[in-house]
Amino acid sequence: MDVARAAGVSRQTVSNAINAPHKLRADTLERVSTLIKEMGYRADQSARSLRSGTRQVIAYITPETDPANPNALMSGFLEAMVAAAGDAGYRILLVRPRPGQSEAQALEDIIAARTADAFLLSDVVDDDRRVDYLTEADFPFAVFGRTRPGAPQAWVDVDSVQAMIDMVGLLASHGHRQVAFLGTSAELPWLRHRAAGFRSGKRRFGMVGPEAYVDGPDEVVAVARGLLDRLPRPSALVLDDDWLAPGAYAAAQAEGLTVGVDVAVTGFNDMPYTRLLQPPLTTVRLPLRRIADALVNRLLQAIEEGVPPEAGLLLAGEPVLRPSVPSVR
Repeated sequence: MDVARAAGVSRQTVSNAINAPHKLRADTLERVSTLIKEMGYRADQSARSLRSGTRQVIAYITPETDPANPNALMSGFLEAMVAAAGDAGYRILLVRPRPGQSEAQALEDIIAARTADAFLLSDVVDDDRRVDYLTEADFPFAVFGRTRPGAPQAWVDVDSVQAMIDMVGLLASHGHRQVAFLGTSAELPWLRHRAAGFRSGKRRFGMVGPEAYVDGPDEVVAVARGLLDRLPRPSALVLDDDWLAPGAYAAAQAEGLTVGVDVAVTGFNDMPYTRLLQPPLTTVRLPLRRIADALVNRLLQAIEEGVPPEAGLLLAGEPVLRPSVPSVR
């Protein structure tokens, strides 16, 4: 092979650069990849599939979303996954059950047709049936989120507990002692982790304050005003999700308070609109590309080596500091 001769490496090294870059040292991968681009080499994917018995396809069970109000966070996650999979020579196949079909049946169809080599799952909840089905089928998968003890630990997640502890610590460093938590009442694992992190941070930094939860957007302003009406008044509102921020800002205004001056507000997820709020919102960004890279590495390990991960992986959230957190005057 011309690329192998030019790079002074074996054919297998060139193959790894295309099909399994995670197996190569960074300097070797960079040298071989540069030559591949310069020489215009393209791998024969059909021959590769015949040799390996794989399709180089990862099936992603996409969560449902409203086309008129799409989930920007999951769109970003999908973009990161497509890029990470592409770097490893894999493609992402989007899958959703047909009308009247269960998720388990959709999984079964993909497995039976050998359409994909592995599954990617997100929005995993407690006792998730998709995890149970793929575990029983002994089919490779990885999870953005967490699986319960006893299930395969092929997961990658954000350390939401520590991210919230750090956010409370940021407020403490600005002199805040009276803090309130406004959360979403849905019983979802990642929301529980954020609430637990708030409580841990409050204890660690000697802070006090109430918690309140909402079922939907219509309640946010009223519930946030109820928190800000308390005596002593909280000097900070900690939100478990950015979608609560516009309502929290409106509640502060209704109480005659200015966010970033009289009261601090923090969020979680760094949605695109948070930088457009006045003042822009301090929040936590999810490291989507690092999450995607870690998930792809775990999937490749399961697909190509048949070795499932022994433990899940927690990645740190990224604090995004903006003017919504003032110092206590």
